[in-house]
This record gives sequence, structure tokens and C-alpha cells, in this order.
Amino acid sequence: MTDDNTSAAKTPAVLFVCSKNGGKSQLAAGLMNQLAHGDVTVYSAGTKPGNSLNPQAVESLTELGIDITGEHPKPVTDEVLEAADAVIILGTEAKLEPHEGTRFEIWETDEPSERGIEGMERMRLVRDDIKNRVQKLYTELTGN
Repeated sequence: MTDDNTSAAKTPAVLFVCSKNGGKSQLAAGLMNQLAHGDVTVYSAGTKPGNSLNPQAVESLTELGIDITGEHPKPVTDEVLEAADAVIILGTEAKLEPHEGTRFEIWETDEPSERGIEGMERMRLVRDDIKNRVQKLYTELTGN
């Protein structure tokens, strides 16, 4: 990298939001962190944060070598909204007003329970759907 400030691009920041910040947004954050290796600043939060992470979400990431055991549900704050270049809402439960000048998307993620699929099989399908979307978003944010 040169000392020329015009060539140094700002690290993009993304905020993943779901209702409880215990499952889908944590999955997306963990997947993005693994993929980006620091090329993207990653936040996750909930509109109504729960008390703990979904153990199946944690386990489904552990299967991919991603450890999020130190994470905990966090609320959406003005600070994190200001910091984010992109706000991604996972699922339809969380409600958040778009922030002016910020990319804003709602990902209606796969819900295998609607097809009678539960437990770890359900969580792996949800994780893999989110993983595909995260990979596409990473490419869009970084050009990689």
C-alpha cells in the first residue's frame, strides 16, 4: 500500500440484524468474518436481543471451523448503524428503518421448518443459504 490516501480504500462495514441476535445474524457475522479475514468490518445485532446464542447456530458454525462462543446477543445501536456501509436484515421478524446513505437489504432466508425440517438439519440448511448470500455480499463489498 502506498502513502497516497486516494489509493487506500476504507474497509467496508456490514451490520447483520435479526430479531434476537442469537441465530441468523450471528451465522452471517461468523461466516463473513471467516471469509473476509479482516477485509470487512462485521457487526451483528438484534432488534429484540435474546439472552443467549442458539446452540445449534453455534454448532453449525463449529462444523465449518468457525468459533463464535465468545459472542452474545447485542442491541442495534445508533453507533453501529452509523458505522455500517451495509445493513442486512435476516428474516422477516426484525423491523428496522433504512438508514440514509446506507445499503439496506432484507434477506428472506430459507426456513426449512416450514417444510417439516427441524434440528441440526434445519440449521445446516439455514447456514448454507446464508453462506451463499454472504459470499455474494463479500464480493460486492470488496470486489474480490
